[in-house]
Amino acid sequence: MPSKSSKPHRRIGRPPAGARAGEKVKDYPQLSIRLPGDIKAKLQALSMVSSRPQWRIITEAIECYWRERSESERRMVDELVGRSRVRSQRTRAKKADASA
Repeated sequence: MPSKSSKPHRRIGRPPAGARAGEKVKDYPQLSIRLPGDIKAKLQALSMVSSRPQWRIITEAIECYWRERSESERRMVDELVGRSRVRSQRTRAKKADASA
């Protein structure tokens, strides 16, 4: 009887594809928005033409918009993002304490 090959087994499905190494898109918070039909069509077309998921195109557009802001606006945004992260960490800690 032939022995099984020693090839490494590949996982079924798509590999994790987060914005940074080790991240998974499914772990990201979700956002629901309403777009005019023509903008949604452009987003879909950009996604197809560039072979990139829509979330990446939107993420890059937001980063580009942020870079175009003045230094003072970017500092304000960074400060608000920092506050938001602290709040979400506190919420997670409270949930963990409640479930323990």
